[in-house]
Amino acid sequence: MSMCIMKKNHPTLSVRRSLAKLGENIKTARLKRRIPMALLAERAFIGLSTLEKIQKGDPGVSIGSYAGVIFSLGIGAPFGDILNPAEDETGLALEKERLPKRIHSPRRQQR
Repeated sequence: MSMCIMKKNHPTLSVRRSLAKLGENIKTARLKRRIPMALLAERAFIGLSTLEKIQKGDPGVSIGSYAGVIFSLGIGAPFGDILNPAEDETGLALEKERLPKRIHSPRRQQR
């Protein structure tokens, strides 16, 4: 696996694409619910300009603002499920690799 050193505020292209898609999805969900931008921004305790940035997928907006908008749309708080240790296949596989191959019985103490 190669490591990539990034400058501050320069997310990778795949992160930008993911956020842009999330922003589109948020906008679509808002429109389907017929919620005006001003009302959604108020419910999420953010400014209208922040909501505009979220709908464009701006990576400079805090994750708390994204979460507030998603919650205000009635979707819940899905961020708690991200990287759930019980469903982290990579983490579980690595943990399994570290298990000992054998377990020895404790030695009896001599009297």
